[in-house]
Amino acid sequence: MASSNFIDYVKIFCRSGNGGPGSTHLRREKYIPKGGPDGGDGGNGGSIILHANPQIWTLITLKYRKHIHAEDGEAGSGALMHGKNAPNIILEVPVGTVARDAETGETLFEMTEPGEYKTLCQGGRGGLGNDNFKSPTNQTPRYAQPGEPGVEGWYILELKLLADVGLVGFPNAGKSTLLSAVSAARPKIADYPFTTLEPQLGIVPYRDEKSFAMADIPGIIEGAHEGRGIGLRFLRHIERNSILLFMVPADSNDIAADYEVLLNELRQFNPELLVKGRMLAVTKCDMIDDEIQAEIEPTLPKDIPHVFISAVTGKGITELKDMLWKELNR
Repeated sequence: MASSNFIDYVKIFCRSGNGGPGSTHLRREKYIPKGGPDGGDGGNGGSIILHANPQIWTLITLKYRKHIHAEDGEAGSGALMHGKNAPNIILEVPVGTVARDAETGETLFEMTEPGEYKTLCQGGRGGLGNDNFKSPTNQTPRYAQPGEPGVEGWYILELKLLADVGLVGFPNAGKSTLLSAVSAARPKIADYPFTTLEPQLGIVPYRDEKSFAMADIPGIIEGAHEGRGIGLRFLRHIERNSILLFMVPADSNDIAADYEVLLNELRQFNPELLVKGRMLAVTKCDMIDDEIQAEIEPTLPKDIPHVFISAVTGKGITELKDMLWKELNR
């Protein structure tokens, strides 16, 4: 994992800029010895802002950028000259990024819409110059506002993949094979557990130039919610999927029992996941004939729709896409 470009968790220290102080300048010229206050306002400090960029899907740009400091606003000066506002720092993050306060764990906001901007650290406002405080009873104020201080702290940015369909299953259930068969994604496929070490996202074309997004989540094992295997690290990516497609291979000893184990892991991790739409795909059906399939059918869970598929031969793929599209638009 050290060489992976998929980074879905970073902890960064951010500090916005201080506002510039206002000026206490008094106008003094050759023929105007008592010109009165003409101090300008201070400039605003720079803010640190997140931008949801739909063109990126990892937080790798922030992996080695642990400290981010915005500039301070400039001080005001005489002749009513206002200080310059400091530039804001824009951090490009993927859609689906969640910002949290590292100390309290509080969720600050989520970036769910492509192109949206949200402020992580607000820059301090510039102080008012003494010109703002003159009055008939105080014609030469010799004071001005200091600039407001900026904000600083440690923040956690966490990515949760946004997808219409999330593939849930044990290692080697055929999730990556299915994704490569129905989309242009090319995940690593091999005949050993935990081949997929990071989520993969693919766009599945449908009829009439329609499409939907499918995410291949690394394999879950029993006890994943307690940290076993690598499921705990990526279970949060399932939270942002509209439909969960459970995948159990046809050569399983008990397909219904395996489905219940997967369902229980999601329940233990986050009970709210159970309100999502669920479907069951019995994979690797090229290894069984119609007679065995007929024997398996009565043993499957009765509370969710199911389909028999083979990503190798294409069996049931069209039916699966029809079922997913119908459920997405229900």
